[in-house]
Parts: sequence; C-alpha cells; structure tokens
Amino acid sequence: MIPINKPIMGKEEAKVVLNVIESGYMTSAAFNGGPKVQAFEKAVCKFTGAKYAVAVNSGTAALQASLMALGVGHGDEVALPSFTFVATANAVKAIGATPVFIDIEPFDYTMSPYDLQSKITDKTKAIIPVHLYGHSASMDTIMDIAKYFNLPVVEDACQSLGTIYKNQHTGTIGKLGCYSFYPGKVITTGEGGMVVTNSATLHRKLLMIRNHGMVHGYDSKVLGLNLRMTEMCAAIGVVQMKRLPVFIKRRRQNALYLSQLLDKIINDKNYEIIYPIEHKEEARNQAIFTITTNTKNRDRLVKSLNTQGVGASIYYPTPVHQLPLYKDETVELKYTDDATKVVFSVPVHPNVTKRDLTKIAKIIKESYHV
Repeated sequence: MIPINKPIMGKEEAKVVLNVIESGYMTSAAFNGGPKVQAFEKAVCKFTGAKYAVAVNSGTAALQASLMALGVGHGDEVALPSFTFVATANAVKAIGATPVFIDIEPFDYTMSPYDLQSKITDKTKAIIPVHLYGHSASMDTIMDIAKYFNLPVVEDACQSLGTIYKNQHTGTIGKLGCYSFYPGKVITTGEGGMVVTNSATLHRKLLMIRNHGMVHGYDSKVLGLNLRMTEMCAAIGVVQMKRLPVFIKRRRQNALYLSQLLDKIINDKNYEIIYPIEHKEEARNQAIFTITTNTKNRDRLVKSLNTQGVGASIYYPTPVHQLPLYKDETVELKYTDDATKVVFSVPVHPNVTKRDLTKIAKIIKESYHV
C-alpha cells in the first residue's frame, strides 16, 4: 500500500531521542521550556521568519492557546470554515466561545472572504482562516476585512508549514499562526504543535498559558494548562526542520508530475477531473494533493485506488457543521457541502516515486466512468 502520508525518520531522529532518554531530562516546566524545546522554536522562527515561537503538544493546543492569549472566551464568536478537521472548531468550543461557520471558495477549499464579511457581528472576537491541504487562504482580503472590523486573525496553518503567500510564510501573516506536527503532516514530532507570532506581549502570554499560567513556578498569573512539548518531541523536531526544505521540494516535484499526468488524461478523454493549481502569488507545500471530480465517480475512484494499493482518502467527508456535536440545520454552506461530495486526496509525499504516480494516474483513468 502506498500510504496517503508517511512519517520520514531515520538514524538521526533515533539518536537524538536516545540522547534525551539518557540525559533524563524529559520535559521542563521552566518559563522558556527545556533546551530542545527552545532549539526547536528557534528553528521554526528561522525557517518562517516569525519573531517568536512557542512549542506545544498538538496543533489543537496551539489553536486553543492562541485564542486564550487573545482573551477570547464565553459569549464570544469566532469565524472559521466548516470544511476543515474538527480540531479548529473544538479549540473554539473548548474555551467556551461559539464557532460561526464560513463557506469556502470553490476549488480552493479555503475561507470565502465574501461569506466571512457577511457573518461578522458585534460578538465576533477572532477569525481563523484554515490553509487547508496546504493551500493558502485569500489572506490579503481576509486581513483587510479583519482590519476594518478590528479583529485578530489566527491562522490555522496546521497543514501549511512551508507554504508561501506573497513572499510570506502562512502562519506569519495574521496575529498568530498555528502549526501541527502530527504524523500525517509535512514534518512530525509524533505529536506536537507550534504557535508563531510577532507580538512580544502575546509571546509572553503563550509561554504562561502552556505551563499553567506560571512564570517562576507555583505563581499562576493567568489561566493556563499543561500544553508543554516534551524534550524528546522537540529533539525530533529540530532534526525534521533540517529535512523540511527537501521534503517540500520533493512534494512539489511529485505534485507537478502527477498534475502533468492528469492533464493528459483530461485532454485525451475530457474527464471531469480538476487537480489543484497554485495561484500565482503562492508556493504550496503540497501537504495533501486533493482532486475534485463528481459525485458519480468520487467514491468509485477512491475504492479502485484503495483496492489496488493506493491510500487515497477523503478529507473531509462530513463538514464540521454537520457533525453531531455541531449539527445545525439552519447553517447553509453551499460550496462546503458540495466539496464534501466530490473531493479525494492521493499520496505525493517524499517516499512516492514516479512509478507510483504513474500507477495512480493509470488507475484514475481506467476507473473513471464518463
């Protein structure tokens, strides 16, 4: 089976983990974190250009800590897309705020600025655009809207580490940006997350929030939780950050090659297949290569690919506003609902070969029903 994504680790990651184990220094409740955590944070800052970074134990924790640092809480509303993993909404709900679901732009899968502007109220306290699949949201327009309404933007860049939008890394454009290091992401620490910001004030708040609000120990000054990243995870992260440019280069090469193969299929047979095309102002990390087809063929193609050893997946078959926890029949999101019926994703991670990509294209061509 060619997995949809696969962590890539080697002897160096194993060595640094063993070094941490042998040191006995597994984690740190110090205000600035342990030495490996600080080294990982510095590596992320150097790569993204952010002034500050705070390592936490998941992408969800990064989102929750960001909202807490902004003072968002009970009675507040946060605007976010429904076409995303549930973690984005859960981070909002966990602090007592209410998610307000925004539709997406067709074929881009990211937040619609038009729908966003129509749903901002006096209760709105933050905006969370999601750079889904590694695609950059329309940040210029979103930031203009945020500025007009004087609202902070928290970028959910959990899938977009390394994606560039108009010469800026996604995650560094808004007030705060959140990355995830779950095994399915472009790099992994096993579990882990990171918040980046250019605000010294928010940086200090985040350092407290991830460690029970403490500064000097047992002196909790704000509400915080145990959101700390372990030294082992951070040590892996330092190594993975060194690998990241090569990972992204390989993903982009694979995405381009598969796009060229799919282009030939479309031209030959006029199949209803749309592969992801970069906007001229962005360079994607190609975290998840997502294809749009039609309701007649989507499930058939996924089944054929899976049966023949390709880990094709559907991200996401049910939008958040239709999940039992959030189900609201009054919410109408046309493009979100449409997307859940026609998208599927195929592997382009660094371990995928040209032979694998040729196989994927061949299966799609043979399994498609005109």
